[in-house]
Amino acid sequence: MISLAGVSRVLVVDDAEYIRLVLRTVLARHGYDVDEASSGEQALDRVADAPPDFVLADVRMPGMSGIDLVRALRERGCGATVIVMSAFGSVELAIEAMKAGAYDYVSKPFKQDEVLLALRKAEEREQLRRENRALRAQLDAATRLDAMVGRSEPMQRLFRTIERVAAHRTTVLVTGESGTGKELVARALHRLSPRAARPFVAVNCGAIPPALLESELFGHRRGAFTDATADKRGLFEEAHGGTLFLDEIGELPLSLQVKLLRVLQEGSVRRLGETRDVTVDVRVVAATVRDLQEEVRAGRFREDLYYRLNVVSLRVPPLRERREDIPLLVEHFLDSLAQRLHLARKTISQAALARLVAHDWPGNVRELGNVMERAVVLAEGDVIDVADLSEPLQPGRDRPIPAFLDDEISIKKAVRRLEAELIRRALERTGGNRTRAARLLEISHRALLYKIKDYGIG
Repeated sequence: MISLAGVSRVLVVDDAEYIRLVLRTVLARHGYDVDEASSGEQALDRVADAPPDFVLADVRMPGMSGIDLVRALRERGCGATVIVMSAFGSVELAIEAMKAGAYDYVSKPFKQDEVLLALRKAEEREQLRRENRALRAQLDAATRLDAMVGRSEPMQRLFRTIERVAAHRTTVLVTGESGTGKELVARALHRLSPRAARPFVAVNCGAIPPALLESELFGHRRGAFTDATADKRGLFEEAHGGTLFLDEIGELPLSLQVKLLRVLQEGSVRRLGETRDVTVDVRVVAATVRDLQEEVRAGRFREDLYYRLNVVSLRVPPLRERREDIPLLVEHFLDSLAQRLHLARKTISQAALARLVAHDWPGNVRELGNVMERAVVLAEGDVIDVADLSEPLQPGRDRPIPAFLDDEISIKKAVRRLEAELIRRALERTGGNRTRAARLLEISHRALLYKIKDYGIG
């Protein structure tokens, strides 16, 4: 007999005294600790006093029936596994009890071996459930950090560094391609730090016009400029005591880079139009997709600010460098999407999973999340198959480069079509990131923007 933790406790519930006596004798002889109750109401009292591991309950009893008892146990949060007993002709009631939450049933009159077998099966199931919960907890601890998921060595290395750095005020520079989860790293650094109870404030330096960005970061005094109708605290003041996440720091204009450097050095900000400084206690985490060293060499980023930000550098690996994490991420998205979209949780076929693992994921985890959401919404069955995946993941869908056509002999037109197609491919491969697309095409960013406009590429 498989024991869960020493001796398993069984509560026998039956209004017939001789049935209780027989079961008590048999179960005690096989090593069980047995208690008994003559009614459903009495059983609830016994459970409240000493919760059992298993309950053996008759379906038909005066007052509270076995089905009502099953429901009452579930409502009270009792985790005992319930096995019901039903006399000949009341199998339908036993099935109804199982729908209410019972694990199994045995028919009366029963043989001793039938009861023992039902209990042993229940014990084995419970032991497996406990082992699975323990394994899942170990897996979660080993593969998750805050909202990030990964069992690959690059991600495990990143997790270890985050845990070491989080406790300190040290400025951190997070690098990585678009969609890798740089903001998740910043949030993990905040939540694992002593600042977790204080604000986490995020701003995308490339999404706000330069004329407004200074006011957003540092605040302004009423009347500092035309639209300044009231005093406004900047994001540094909003994040006081907490963490300020400066995303796309490489897009920060040179004029604001000087002011940011001053804040990092002196720990104080001055609102626009103000004559005095305000002291702020802020941990700064910055992120970029750009090569800031290259930006420094090109004169687009201050060297002194780069070294001030790059005290600790964390690189988030692209998904193609950690393909072993893709199945884990897929399961994570299937769980979270089912909950967020209020849909039954779906599974994925091995063929579809193989396509996901083989894909290069230019948009990284963000792209994978979008693909999974589309598949969950559009898949008609409970299993996501290859046909449910988006077009780039379909077999045989690689688009040929239409450089030369049978009826096209103009070199000028052929070159234009070739350029347009290569630009489209580069944008697809980089998830629409034009800076990275320009690098792949080995042309300047300005030239790429001109060609996108010239060729009418959306």
